Amino acid sequence: MLERLDQLLEPERFKDYGPNGLQVEGRSTVRKIVSGVTASLALIEAAVARGADALFVHHGLFWRGQDGRVTGWMRRRLALLLAHDINLLAYHLPLDAHPELGNNAQLGLRLGLRAFEGEAGRFGESRLGFLGAPADGAAIATPQDLALRIEVALGRPVTLVAGQDGPLSKVAWCTGGAQGYFEAAIAAGAQAFITGEMSEPQAHLAREMGVSFMACGHHASERYGAPAVAAHVAAQFGIEHEFIDIDNPA
Repeated sequence: MLERLDQLLEPERFKDYGPNGLQVEGRSTVRKIVSGVTASLALIEAAVARGADALFVHHGLFWRGQDGRVTGWMRRRLALLLAHDINLLAYHLPLDAHPELGNNAQLGLRLGLRAFEGEAGRFGESRLGFLGAPADGAAIATPQDLALRIEVALGRPVTLVAGQDGPLSKVAWCTGGAQGYFEAAIAAGAQAFITGEMSEPQAHLAREMGVSFMACGHHASERYGAPAVAAHVAAQFGIEHEFIDIDNPA
């Protein structure tokens, strides 16, 4: 299964913030895989309760620059995985980038957005950002209408800093903490940019450049890639899959 995930997500293409792939080794036979966004204690506990042999997540346990000591929260999470012989599989940027099953592709699907073909539909570092148009071919009337569409799809409020009013026919998006991609989205010609978080500079850029900025939640925007990939691979291997969403207001 690990080999198939690596073939599908191509982690070697990315300079990432932590290791992609198998982070904690468990039992060799996998009959059930649980997917989720983050390898939190709550998700690991839920995976244990569901009888999982493997846990597939977007945010794993190990990140560049973190304290390497196994104490506190790290000890508790690792102890539970090891005690129950559960494999932990984590893919960060590769999971964002997959053109059909990744976080960006799956978010676009839920928002009724379709990326342009080829390189025209990508922007930013590692070409992680998606650029496209409404899938039905009809421009979205206003930035407020797009924000409402996002709120309905994700079930949470959106922070909107509106740019120029009027119809939107070219929209950029990149899930999670991709607010730093806003300038690249502007350079690519986007009229609006959707991501998970907002930092201080983006409001000023939106107003000055006339490009709308929308923050819809880091967790909320990244709930869809992990279950899509895990379900795809589980079907290929004939094993059971379950997605568990641990609520996170971030």
